[in-house]
Amino acid sequence: MLAILRQPRWLGYLALATAFALACCLFGVWQWNRREEALAAIERLEANYDRVPVAVTDALPDPGGFEPDLQWTPVVLEGEYLLDEQLLLRGRWRDGRVGFDVVAPFRTSDGTVFVVDRGWIDQAPGAERPVTDPATPAGPTTVVARLRPNEGDIPGRGAPEGQIASVDLPSIAEGLDAPVYTGAYGLLVSEDGEAPADVAIATRPVLDEGPHLSYTLQWFVFALFGYAAVAWGVREELRGDAPAPAPKRARRTDADVEDDILDRG
Repeated sequence: MLAILRQPRWLGYLALATAFALACCLFGVWQWNRREEALAAIERLEANYDRVPVAVTDALPDPGGFEPDLQWTPVVLEGEYLLDEQLLLRGRWRDGRVGFDVVAPFRTSDGTVFVVDRGWIDQAPGAERPVTDPATPAGPTTVVARLRPNEGDIPGRGAPEGQIASVDLPSIAEGLDAPVYTGAYGLLVSEDGEAPADVAIATRPVLDEGPHLSYTLQWFVFALFGYAAVAWGVREELRGDAPAPAPKRARRTDADVEDDILDRG
């Protein structure tokens, strides 16, 4: 077998099998990393979602920064909504229906603006407006919200005046005459200790690790298929080169000898 594998043709087959195995292993590692990311997201949700709220200045000492491990952490804000600056976040689904999220900048007591996603509101049939206008509270308000990372801009997606396609905090900050938290925004939990009646606030997400572990194992198994195909080909070639077995001579009996004598007579 080793002599066959030294032939240029079979060396080429081995090289192809090795390249295939490496590609499969890369896909396997990629799936493993995706599983690790999913597990980390689940761990963050479980660790932070039901924590006691902390002051936003304690959670985000740098308004422009954000640590991924802070996702879902509840923060307390004291100040007031900038009602004239609130926006409608389009294309948000809930219970099988498309609608808007009400995104309202909130000016805290120290003058810094924190963007709050107050919740979902249904879209009017055949219209680019919600069924009802949001009733965002005016005046001093205490807000609790859970931290979420900046979504960033979505290329190719636009929105009409007063609406946005994503929570792109730097873009929102451009229209506000105040320092703005641009590393994270908040999903509303309560306003003055109660859930709002005009919008449906975000519910706790259901996260799972997905099928990444089984996909990882499958890719590593696939990596062996190329070598198995080479081994099968070598075996078939060895079978084809083997000499044909000599025909087995049947043992002659006394009756066969007598028949031969009679035939010659």
